Amino acid sequence: MNDIRRTILWVIFGFSMVLLWDQWQIHNGKQATFFPNPTQKAASAPAPAVSASTGVPVVPAVAGQAPVAESAVAVASERFEVSTDVLKMTFDTQGGALVRTEFLQYLDSNDKTRNFVLLDDTKDRYYQAQTGLIGGVAPDSFPTHKSVMAVSGDKALKDGQDELKIVFTSQDTGGIKLVKTYTLRRGAYDIAVKHEVINTGATSLNPQLYLQLVRDGNKPAGESSFYSTFTGPAVYTDLKKYQKVEFSDIKKGKADFEKESTNGYIAMVQHYFASAWILPADVKRTFSLDARDVGATVADCCYRATMITPLETVAPGQTKAVEAKLFVGPQEEKKLEALAPGMELVKDYGWLTILAKPLYWLLDKLHSFIQNWGWSIVALVLLLKIAFYWLNAKAYASMAKMKAVNPRIMEMRERLKDNPQQMQQEMMRIYREEKVNPMGGCFPIMVQIPVFIALYWVLLSSVEMRNAPWILWIQDLSSPDPFFILPVVMTLTTLLQTALNPAPPDPLQAKMMWFMPLAFSVMFFFFPSGLVLYWITNNILSIAQQWIINTRMGVPPQFNLPKFK
Repeated sequence: MNDIRRTILWVIFGFSMVLLWDQWQIHNGKQATFFPNPTQKAASAPAPAVSASTGVPVVPAVAGQAPVAESAVAVASERFEVSTDVLKMTFDTQGGALVRTEFLQYLDSNDKTRNFVLLDDTKDRYYQAQTGLIGGVAPDSFPTHKSVMAVSGDKALKDGQDELKIVFTSQDTGGIKLVKTYTLRRGAYDIAVKHEVINTGATSLNPQLYLQLVRDGNKPAGESSFYSTFTGPAVYTDLKKYQKVEFSDIKKGKADFEKESTNGYIAMVQHYFASAWILPADVKRTFSLDARDVGATVADCCYRATMITPLETVAPGQTKAVEAKLFVGPQEEKKLEALAPGMELVKDYGWLTILAKPLYWLLDKLHSFIQNWGWSIVALVLLLKIAFYWLNAKAYASMAKMKAVNPRIMEMRERLKDNPQQMQQEMMRIYREEKVNPMGGCFPIMVQIPVFIALYWVLLSSVEMRNAPWILWIQDLSSPDPFFILPVVMTLTTLLQTALNPAPPDPLQAKMMWFMPLAFSVMFFFFPSGLVLYWITNNILSIAQQWIINTRMGVPPQFNLPKFK
């Protein structure tokens, strides 16, 4: 029975390693090694038309979709900076687009001398927030994100000032003038964007407003190869909730998401940060995700997440206004919850959200008292170990009984090694006599696994860990330990915990039980310090509890060292 239990655990471990390697291959842009998807040849797109003014490829607008920007501007436009206490933004008078955002309170993980930049337009990155109007008789017959606009307003938030406004006004195009007003607030990463559509012609018009996020499909710089986080667009509606879509699915035309709703938002998500366009509730909207070639840059293939809302008929001389919000900022859960329904889900905990959210809430409460994220992690793991004390006690008690009968099992296996059937019968007899359940040490621990996996995702996803110090040399809980001290301690505590467990009767299994923690520990040399700290704390508390329970049961703790002969 013990052999069966060990075999099952090793099968699970081996299959997990296969899945981990497969996902690592996919994460690094390679085909899956063990479970490749059937290759599908993407439909070839027709060659794009060429702009007569610039000679640059231009993708024509499709009915019901926002037009695609040319990669070179035919009409002169101007870029300028606007600053608040938390953001430095670059706007473009071409379309009044937001083309760069620099976060003044977050440092770049790869270069701590620079602030973190999310939206950008350089040779290495293309990521913008754009809006405009469609619905005319021809593409670009209304003001779009390609229309050069006049601008007015302050360029910086002054002392004592809580908000500033930037106003973009388009020329009369197709009988429509578009006035776009950005309202930026002190301490806020959400921007109110008001679109006023003025009919300057002599006939009624039916324009549609589009709001879109356009970015290249590259992963953020410095993304780890040892753990994967989602980068790509997401759609949220009350009906289907949070729907992530992979860039590869968009390019293949396989994207699956809700297309129409009267609520929800469109977003671009990456580790720790996100951008999103949000419309008020009960406003009809359609969602679209597509890939577009925009020229010979890093963004040869850009991905658009677009939300379109129809305006009511605008009569001559009439003005229709649409209020929207643009969020460009860190995934701070409490602030996201206050922004819009479901907005906090851009901080992605995966399928364990139901467990991860209360764990984050508890971690945040602990931090409000302790004022140090590292010690808050230690305190949270301590509380979890207390909560699961009796389950752990049963598991360790079962292990202690197994350790007590282990000498008899080993002697019996040696004596009956040539008679496997009798060996199994004798083993079951010993277990019955000693009232030992071979699975008794596994079930209580397996019950806790989802909780600790959820805590793993809380620590991995929480932007609060970025640049958060703990003690001494650990000055950023989101980065690997620069001196590898924590991973070494984690490895040693894992090996100590292995040594305290009863040795498997099978010598090969005994050796593998030592190989597993060593192989597992290698990954932790590249994991964020906060995750390694959580694992070390869990190991130390588990060792202490196991030691105490063994002593109370009269089974003196002893170290079962490996025998590699």
